[in-house]
Amino acid sequence: MTTAGTLQVRIQEADFDVARELEALQAGRVDIGAVASFTGCVRGGAAEGGLTALTLEHYPGMTERAIEAMLVEACQRFQVLRAIVIHRVGRLEPGARIVLVAAACAHRREAFQACEFLMDYLKTHAPFWKKEATPAGERWVDARVADDEALARWGIASANALGGEAAVPVEPPAAAGDNARHPDPTTIADDASLATLSRANPP
Repeated sequence: MTTAGTLQVRIQEADFDVARELEALQAGRVDIGAVASFTGCVRGGAAEGGLTALTLEHYPGMTERAIEAMLVEACQRFQVLRAIVIHRVGRLEPGARIVLVAAACAHRREAFQACEFLMDYLKTHAPFWKKEATPAGERWVDARVADDEALARWGIASANALGGEAAVPVEPPAAAGDNARHPDPTTIADDASLATLSRANPP
């Protein structure tokens, strides 16, 4: 868990209580006029090929740093007073909550924009990898052009679905031990290097 004043990042296997998190986000502040939030869930059903589970992997330490950078950017763009990102990892079944993104601002327009911006950024720049399980077997989830396009409207380029330098391989390479799966994030020079390394070398 990372907490930096008014910005919070939590990566966890456990579920979260949306109402409790939103109440805590606003607690003690009288200058907050709007709280916008997004809760993402595992989508199942026939349209998803009979999805039975979704497994999420991440880089401990590196993932938190990447999301922290997103929150700082959102604060600068939309005058965010408080914000939180909670993202679950591990094996999740259809209907389970995956992610909570919430932004508290003085006005509703900025709150909505900040929340949407954070989700678009999270989908393309956070070091997470997803593997779907269906009756036909398991597969790593491809990056989508639509996610790159969503981020582009904020003036940020992403080429994950097009196989650019920062693209995520469909399937993580075989690990040569714990150090290979989770490199020390303190050895990364800057946020640009973080983005490139994390997207090119999944766990």
